Amino acid sequence: MNSERKSRLQDLGQAKQATKTGEDYLACILELWEKKGYARLVDVANSLSVAEASACSMIKSLANTGYVKRERYRGFTLTESGRAMAREIHARRRILTAFLQSLGLPESVILHDVHGLEHHLSKRTFERIERFVQENCRPNILLSG
Repeated sequence: MNSERKSRLQDLGQAKQATKTGEDYLACILELWEKKGYARLVDVANSLSVAEASACSMIKSLANTGYVKRERYRGFTLTESGRAMAREIHARRRILTAFLQSLGLPESVILHDVHGLEHHLSKRTFERIERFVQENCRPNILLSG
């Protein structure tokens, strides 16, 4: 493999990882807002078990892409597009949680596996799981989470 192609593949892998990480941050910020009415850097860092410097860097990146609005002395909020993305992430997590619950797995396994699956399933596979959940799972399972 030539070095230019290898470099492009590494860049693509890093971009995909950044997207996954960004999704986790957006979901965390939404959860904090819904729970506390605000989101501060320290709260996000603690929730995601990362250093404040790492959280600061990602939040700046999310602000540059239009998902987060930073407010001086007030922390930050999600923009409309950031809120929409965060809600989509939560919806995916609820579907995957319901699917794994239908398999009778313990909550600790479900929490771990949902986080991995949400980033690695193809759109086609996720759509099949979503259809399965809608057709086979009790409505109250879908509302939890």
